[in-house]
Order: sequence, then C-alpha cells, then structure tokens
Amino acid sequence: MKKSVVLYPGVGVGHLVPMVEVAKLFLKHGLAVTVVLIDPQVESTDFSSAVARARASNPSVAFHVLPTPPADSNSDTAPTNPVVQIFRLLKSMNAPLLDFLRSLPSVDALVLDMFCVDAQDVAAELKLPVYYFYASAAADLALFLNLPSMLAGSKVKELGDSIITSPGVPPLKASDLPEVTHNDEVLKAILGMFDRMPDSNGILINSFESLETRAVRALEDGLCVPGRATPPVYCIGPLVSGGGDQEHECLRWLDAQPDQSVVFLSFGSMGTFSVQQLQEIANGLGKSGERFLWVVRSPRNPDYKYGDSLPEPDLDALMPEGFLERTKDRGLVIKSWAPQVEVLRHRATGAFMTHCGWNSTLEGITAGLPLLCWPLYAEQKVNKVHIVEGMKLGVEMRGYNEEVVKAEEVEEKVRWVMASEGGKALRERVAAAKDAAAEALKEGGSSHLAFVQFLNDLDISIAPTV
Repeated sequence: MKKSVVLYPGVGVGHLVPMVEVAKLFLKHGLAVTVVLIDPQVESTDFSSAVARARASNPSVAFHVLPTPPADSNSDTAPTNPVVQIFRLLKSMNAPLLDFLRSLPSVDALVLDMFCVDAQDVAAELKLPVYYFYASAAADLALFLNLPSMLAGSKVKELGDSIITSPGVPPLKASDLPEVTHNDEVLKAILGMFDRMPDSNGILINSFESLETRAVRALEDGLCVPGRATPPVYCIGPLVSGGGDQEHECLRWLDAQPDQSVVFLSFGSMGTFSVQQLQEIANGLGKSGERFLWVVRSPRNPDYKYGDSLPEPDLDALMPEGFLERTKDRGLVIKSWAPQVEVLRHRATGAFMTHCGWNSTLEGITAGLPLLCWPLYAEQKVNKVHIVEGMKLGVEMRGYNEEVVKAEEVEEKVRWVMASEGGKALRERVAAAKDAAAEALKEGGSSHLAFVQFLNDLDISIAPTV
C-alpha cells in the first residue's frame, strides 16, 4: 500500500502555492498526497482562484476543504489584528482536522505550514510524525528560530534601528523585522510558533544549499536553537510553480520586445500602493527610457480588511495624465494580475522589481533575473537583507521604508540594472545562481538528495516500534 501524507498549508496564496509544489514532489516519489484547505472566511478571489488553478493542474492530488467550526460564543471579542485572527482561526480548525485525519484509511505523516503550529497537538494525539514545510528562506528560519532566545523578554518595538545579529544571517536592523511583531499579541504568537517548531520531526525548506550556505550550516550545527536540539532540516528547493497561462496578452506583447530589454514590476497578491506612489513609479519609468511591464493593483481604501478583494484598477485615473499614451511604444501596464512565472522566464524580460516575497524571489532567481528589492510587508524586509547583503543577487530601492520611493530612485535603479557595469555584474551573479538552482534539483543534486534523505528518515519514523 502506498504511503500517504497530508499537507496542511493554512491560509493565503503565498503558503498554498509552494505547498502544492511539495505535493508534486511527494507524488513523483510514489506517495499518495492530500492537501487540506481552510475556507478563508472572507471572499478572496486571489485565494479561490489559486485553489481552482491548483485543483485543475494537479488531478492526482486530493484536495479537501475542512468544514468551518461554529463560532465560539464564549470566546473573547474577535481580535482586530489579522495575524492574530489567522492564528485563532487555525487553532479552531484542530477539531475538524482531527476528524478528517481519523476518517482516512491511513496517514503516515502530517506536513504543516509554519502558521499551523497548533496542529502539532493533532499529530501528537494521532501519534503521527509531524514535519514543517518552511516556505521562506533558510536564513529567515535561522533568524526566527533564534528570536525567542535573542529577544529574551524584550520587545521588538523597543529595539528601534539597533543592529541585531544571529547565527548564519547578515547583521540587520531590528526595524527590518516584520512590522506585525511590534504588536505584543502578534509577537507572543510568533515567538510561540518558533518555540514549538523544534519539537517536530524535521523541517523542509524551500531553498537550496548553495544559495544560503551560511544559514543552512548554522541550522545544521544547531546554533539557532540554543539549549535544545534542532530537528533535521532538508533544503528541497527551489520549488517554483511551472505556470501554465501561455495566452495572456502581456506574453504576446513581450514576444515583440528585444531580448532582456524589459523590466517587470510586480508586488505580490497583497502588494498595493497609494495613488501618490503609483504616480512616482510611473514618472520614474517614464524618465528612465527603458521598456517595462507593470502589474498595477487598486490602492486599498481605509475600510480594507485582510482578504478583501480589490476592485479592478482604473488606470486612467491612477496614472499621471498622458503617461499611458507617452509610453505605449515601450511599456505595458496590466491590471491586477499577470502570469508571473511565464513573464519572468520570457526571453524579453531583463530585470524584476519585486516585493521580496520568497516565492517571487525564487521565481526571479530561477529565471536568472537581477532583483530590484522593494519590500512591503511580512518578512520581506528581512528577505531584502538576505538578497542584497547575503546572496548579492539584488539591489535595494532606497526609500522603501519611508512614505514614498521617489521617481528619481525608480529612474536611477531601472537604468542602473539595465545599462550599467554594476548591473551587468549583478546579472552575471544571478545567472550563476540560476544554474546552481537547476543543479540542486537534478537527480544527485543537493535538493534531490535532501528529499531522498527525508523520505528515508520518514520511513524510520513511521516504522512500528517493537
């Protein structure tokens, strides 16, 4: 009988997409896979369309949506912070998850997203091996596993711009830690999450050893969890979706552009800007003289709640007057969404301005593109430090942590990456990283061997005890 694993990606497109890639890896090695989903509680077209795409393109993977438990009338008032809401929602899903796992003929292991930490209790009740899939950088994992002991009771918001150091990670400012950690309730939940993660059987990481040698070594040497054992870590990436939408209008437009001539600007499923910032970007692109393809999402209104869908942007209202007309021969602005993987891999794309979400970062690296780093939220400022200072595969957009990034900075960086000697050197480093990524995934490569080792370790952990 086939071994069977259940993957539990929690909520959010950025967590679902790479977990589906893990599912494909299990299938390739002959295991049966079920992905357990949660109704996100809000109408989210991004999430529902990502689920629909995942189902359609992976018929061999079973997808199961857990029923939402009734609201607890005795619970405290609903938290206002969206991160706390996510933790509460995921904890409330333990009972339906337990019921579902018990209903299956067999389950050999449970693989959790990092936010699903409370599901460790479900695994313990069923005596199942439990692993994590960490969908961000190994350096992030090294830093955040060390955070509970590093803070030692102090609060992130009290540290200001002071420099923090952690094994395997370049020095960074405390202000680069996720902004949500300034909230005491969120910080407590996040510290609790990383405090429990070492109790698992192992952690799969969406990265590859040669990209993050220092961080991987620090994790393997147990330097990131002082005073306790670190579970085995397995770098099995880069796991990047293969895409599939070859018909989008922007790909036809790219077909007509010269090789490596276009800067692609895209800022993730939650990346939005004010009208003022959109106009600064437009003016910078206009003055740069370079070709560009830019995905624009509507600004959020003051009543926006996490998960709400945004209306389609009115480009004529958002862009500076005459911008679309003036740049029509060398630029294309796309509303809301573009097939990112296909755009990045297109021969005409030459650079990627990104929010530094880890999925996007890996998609850019595996396409061999230099990264213009403009972090917006979550762990993206930390990723920016890894990309610019650690991997040296990108350059920072100055002003990202101020009210606006000026048009002059957009113009200067776009020109620099496309036409300077420094930009050429950066392009050569990313080309080498692209080749190293492909090597890691080949049979006998570091990531392939790490996954085989994980499967061997899984066999040992599920073997009946005598």
